[in-house]
Amino acid sequence: MDKILRERRERKSLKTNLIIFGPPGAGKGTYTSRLAAILKIASIATGDIFRNEIKRNTILGKKVAPWVSSGELVPDDIVVSVLEKRIKEPSSKKGFILDGYPRTVQQAKALDTMARIDAVIRLIVPEWIIIERLSNRRICSKCGAIYNLRHLKPRIEGVCDKCGCPLYQREDDKPEVIKERLKVYERQTQPLIEYYRRKIPILEVENKQIDAPPEITVEKIMGKLRKTNIIKSIEPQ
Repeated sequence: MDKILRERRERKSLKTNLIIFGPPGAGKGTYTSRLAAILKIASIATGDIFRNEIKRNTILGKKVAPWVSSGELVPDDIVVSVLEKRIKEPSSKKGFILDGYPRTVQQAKALDTMARIDAVIRLIVPEWIIIERLSNRRICSKCGAIYNLRHLKPRIEGVCDKCGCPLYQREDDKPEVIKERLKVYERQTQPLIEYYRRKIPILEVENKQIDAPPEITVEKIMGKLRKTNIIKSIEPQ
């Protein structure tokens, strides 16, 4: 690991490629988009890529729709092919931050053949905060707008502000299901953490406040990236 950091200091033009891990409801999407904007790197969420393809009714979208709709993992060969193409796009020339990939050690090994990963950001959030956030989430049945009964309430209870259609709670946002989802996440993620721990820095960032503004966690992450010299090469000279 020390050798990797020394090489980064010597090669200031090196891309910065990051992975973010965190349980459901940890705010990965929020932090990923904000970090990508700050660092001027690409934000890549494989789930978003597939959902967009499905929405556009492309050949790829039709192919992956059965897996996405059932909540199952899209086969590795498809994911790897899509990801490899995405990280070669011009928007990734300064690097990227991955959300939703890899999910298995096999996927991590495939990623190693595509790009050099500089660090893993690991979000640590207490179970009670995750349950509180997700169990209060409501979604519009028509336009998909997202609300939260604690922080982002609709003007009229149970009704979407944008289109006036009913709001609903996803089955997997109920407390008993959330607990099981968290167990699955831990089982899937622990082998990945062990895989990367021997190779690159694991930057663990805790959030123990349910109402903490996203900026606080983002600054914690930025501080750890600076401390390990991960982002030195793309900060203003």
